[in-house]
Amino acid sequence: MRFAISIPQLVEDGAFDPGAMQRYLARAEELGFESAWTQEQVLGPSPVLGPLETMAYAAAGTTTLRLGCAVLITTLHSPVHLAKSVATLDQLSRGRIEIGVGTGGRRMFSAFGVVPETFVSRFTEGLELMKALWTQPEVKFAGRFWQVEAAAMEPKPFQKPYPPLWFGGNAPSALRRAVRHGDGFIGAGSQTTAAFAAQVPVVREALAETGATGFRIAKRVYVAVDDDADRARERLSAALRRLYSFFVGVGDLTPVAVWGPPEACVEGLKAVIGAGAEMILLNPLFDDFEQMERLAAEVIPQLG
Repeated sequence: MRFAISIPQLVEDGAFDPGAMQRYLARAEELGFESAWTQEQVLGPSPVLGPLETMAYAAAGTTTLRLGCAVLITTLHSPVHLAKSVATLDQLSRGRIEIGVGTGGRRMFSAFGVVPETFVSRFTEGLELMKALWTQPEVKFAGRFWQVEAAAMEPKPFQKPYPPLWFGGNAPSALRRAVRHGDGFIGAGSQTTAAFAAQVPVVREALAETGATGFRIAKRVYVAVDDDADRARERLSAALRRLYSFFVGVGDLTPVAVWGPPEACVEGLKAVIGAGAEMILLNPLFDDFEQMERLAAEVIPQLG
């Protein structure tokens, strides 16, 4: 099992503390977390820092910690600009970047000039163009949405052929797409362990059909370690409601999370491992430093 930790991105206007962020990242590295991850939320009332900028900041203050985003909604980005940003990040970090990609469903596309009826085809074509820019000395690309004639992008990513690509997604078609085009599947934090457990067999079936190797399966898990289970649930519920407030009529989201005393968190995370996770991205939503310390000292050692 491998364990990752989230990078704190919930920052009120004017409240960012550079020293606290640097200490958090340095401690994550000292504690032996494999990687630290961001997520993307461009629009919404929750104060979420941008993922690429946060990863660049994290890269400057660490040396071995891998850095990722799960996931970038690539349909909302120019693939040329995004390919450049990822390649630059990978060079600056000396090859420590991992990228999660997703279609984003149909929400808020009009704000980005994207027609909802084409979002899957835009996603696939954009990914194809990024891979070409990362690997080919000269790109000739004649797509439906983007055309490139004899253009080059340098420098390429530090990692060859490019940073590992993790796919999000829910539907069976999205899971099979992850196997065809990616290096890993990461289950969403907004999904229950039971939903994740239903997705893993679809991924494994697709892997068996293609014969692909080296593909990894992971899940983001929102977590709160607290000796007072009721307090943990209350604080976690409020944080989740705020984070996912863009969903109309969002109800109780605590079933997607793990909370309570260390033994309860161990039990919940063992269920995620039993469902097929090979890596767990632990995602506190408050008291980030304290939560990371407790997870490392009281929870992870009991997970094997």
